[in-house]
Amino acid sequence: MEEDIKLAIEARKNAYSKIYKVGCLLKMKSGKKYTGCNIDNSSIQSICAERVAFSKAISEGEYDFEYIIVVGGKPNSDILEECLPCGYCRQFMSEFVDSNFKIYAYYDGKTDCYTISDLLPHSFKLN
Repeated sequence: MEEDIKLAIEARKNAYSKIYKVGCLLKMKSGKKYTGCNIDNSSIQSICAERVAFSKAISEGEYDFEYIIVVGGKPNSDILEECLPCGYCRQFMSEFVDSNFKIYAYYDGKTDCYTISDLLPHSFKLN
């Protein structure tokens, strides 16, 4: 997983945001990997790193997701802060994963692990 964390941190460098830069790595059960970064835009809805990675995978016909690693922090800083998918991304991901899908947040030299069901209210239906 150490290599995957490094790839998520590298993806964060491509983020386009003046407020908060996020990078992620989405790993497929096949071993294939997709990265994503957030793209903030003042004139239209922004897109989060997690949805970028999922969209890349889905657009290539990949649907067998293993886990996602998310890293984030302020622009122009290498200090990573705890960063979890927003509510919109959680709901988006729940369309494609089962309730045990793992979401890792890497920051401050440690990794916290959650499942999608940990991060969504019980009122939402998961696959």
